[in-house]
Amino acid sequence: MILPVQITFRNLESSKPLDTLIRGQVEELEKYYGRIISCRVVVEVPERHHRSGSIYHVRIDLGVPGGEVVVKEGPSLHGAAQDVGEEKAEKHLEVDVPHKDVRLAIRDAFRKARRRLQDYARRQRGDVKTHPPSLDGRVTRLFPDEGYGFLQTPDEREVYFHRNAVLHEAFDRLKVGTEVHFAEEMGEKGPQASSVRLASEHRAA
Repeated sequence: MILPVQITFRNLESSKPLDTLIRGQVEELEKYYGRIISCRVVVEVPERHHRSGSIYHVRIDLGVPGGEVVVKEGPSLHGAAQDVGEEKAEKHLEVDVPHKDVRLAIRDAFRKARRRLQDYARRQRGDVKTHPPSLDGRVTRLFPDEGYGFLQTPDEREVYFHRNAVLHEAFDRLKVGTEVHFAEEMGEKGPQASSVRLASEHRAA
């Protein structure tokens, strides 16, 4: 169990069963991500619903290495969701239908928190693929019968590419001197180009 877990009830009486439910949900989070630094949970009934009927809001603030994961569950959030950078605090705001069952609201909020923590952990491990930056190049050598060629980069390096790396089946339209955009990756025999695209097509797009 993370210590301390701060639990706050607003506009409703504190409840031992709800406290126990929340702490159990926190323990479940730790199974998915064991590096949670702090946890604060707020369960509230907004003032405008306090007399007319209870609709519950739940907010979970989780401190994690390098940032913060925040989940808000309640009808005033308009379904918004945003990220504030991987190195800064990560804010995640979500909402489904208004919750009139406090236990259901708590479970739904923690279910979303679990998904956010799993995403955060994958990013830390580098499991989430990022697109390599696009580079400019020019075809310097071409061997159409063998299905490969070489590109020259602006820093005058020569990079191998294969027919299958050329997008839109445009290999047969390449000529020596054709300008292209491409991504560079490490192949079995060294750097090679992937996602090769004619610069003229890129401009047209």
